[in-house]
Amino acid sequence: MSSITADGIAVPSASPAGEQVGPLEQKHLQYANYRAVTDGVEISRTHWHIATANALGWGFDGMDGVIFALVSPMVIKEFSLTVPEYRSGLQIALFVGIAGLYFWPWLSDRLGRRTLLAVNIALFSLLMPVVALSPTFATFVVARSLVGFALNGEWSLGSMLVAETWPARLRGRVISATRSTWCLGASLAGGITGLVAANFGWRVAVMVPGVIAMLAIYVRATCPESPYWVRAQDRKQRISDTLASGGRVSDDDRAWFGKAKSVGIRQVFLPDVLPSTLVALFVACCSTCIFGTVGGWMPLYLATEKHWSTAEYSLFYVCWGIVGFLGLCVAGWLADKIGRRMAFVVMLIEGAIFITLWVYTENHVLLWVFGLAWSFGFLGFWGPSTTLTAEVFPTRVRGVANGVVWAIAYFVGFVLFPFVTVALQQHTGSFALSFLCIPVLMIAMAIGVMLLVPEHSGKELNEIIV
Repeated sequence: MSSITADGIAVPSASPAGEQVGPLEQKHLQYANYRAVTDGVEISRTHWHIATANALGWGFDGMDGVIFALVSPMVIKEFSLTVPEYRSGLQIALFVGIAGLYFWPWLSDRLGRRTLLAVNIALFSLLMPVVALSPTFATFVVARSLVGFALNGEWSLGSMLVAETWPARLRGRVISATRSTWCLGASLAGGITGLVAANFGWRVAVMVPGVIAMLAIYVRATCPESPYWVRAQDRKQRISDTLASGGRVSDDDRAWFGKAKSVGIRQVFLPDVLPSTLVALFVACCSTCIFGTVGGWMPLYLATEKHWSTAEYSLFYVCWGIVGFLGLCVAGWLADKIGRRMAFVVMLIEGAIFITLWVYTENHVLLWVFGLAWSFGFLGFWGPSTTLTAEVFPTRVRGVANGVVWAIAYFVGFVLFPFVTVALQQHTGSFALSFLCIPVLMIAMAIGVMLLVPEHSGKELNEIIV
């Protein structure tokens, strides 16, 4: 059944689930880009706009983090800082960034995915020049904190929007493919730092990602709101109006409304959602612990223990990111073809084998070969990881649940676990043992995934949990 709007546009009078179309969805159905993503089967140009927007956001996330890592010696020198002073500033920025991991997805459960995705990308873009123009280190820390706060919401919102619009049969590979552009952004950061920072200084290099401000216009103009979120709001309003007028609703509607009318952290730990929360926390915390050591200490490890020059390490990082990009694309394809769990396991085992060989070899050529080989699985497993956390929660709390899970995971992996890494380095005088913890964690994660993670490949979101 269809109805005709005041503009003469035919829109369906019932949703794919068979429910009557609510007023909010009637409003969104007037726009072609929303209608293009409502059936959950056919691929349209709008689907590619959504994927592209998320991919660009991930790419600039990788560029942002790596640029700040590579220009850190210049920042320390310009502001006459000690390493502990600079570390303390970064820790402040990290904590503010963790708050952003929760805030933006939490807000998206109230205001929607699309608009907030555009807003926090725009904030990130506008704040990057503020960082570049910082006259003091205190200003630098404040601006860097705000950049992290804005940017850390982007990938959660983008992944949810992809998950809630793309067909289930393609969800894993599209989320993984868009996630893979983080690697390209990281590679590009190496080039920007080498060319721009070396010739014009770190301030100019930091300004380069600011051009992404135009992406906010692109997102707002081409990406629709999530049909899952729109229908949840209509259902909430329908039940609320019925109850307010003294009408009767079904037991299912009453139970759902009792949970959906107040979205908060407590919802994530209710009995019906708790199993998904625990699974997602396991995957997310393992992911951040595994990545934390490499992200924080690989440059120092290569420079001091493998005696690589800055130029060689920078080139390695570019290649490392490109191979990781390929790993993420393959992982996403595997996640849809053979299932989420097997894709996890294949990537984790491949990465664990080659990173172990990489740590033990002293041969210069093999350092390159094994190093690039382990990046394939090490970065590749993030595709199934972010796919699972984007799809495992019900729509009514998908945002806040992702915020809670990844905020906890970042705290565990990037704040607490580095103490273990540094303690091992201090005790042994080398980062070798710290890096050998990574394959142990990867194998443990592979076993845990096979035992604990349910298979969601090819399932519609409402088949996974409602």
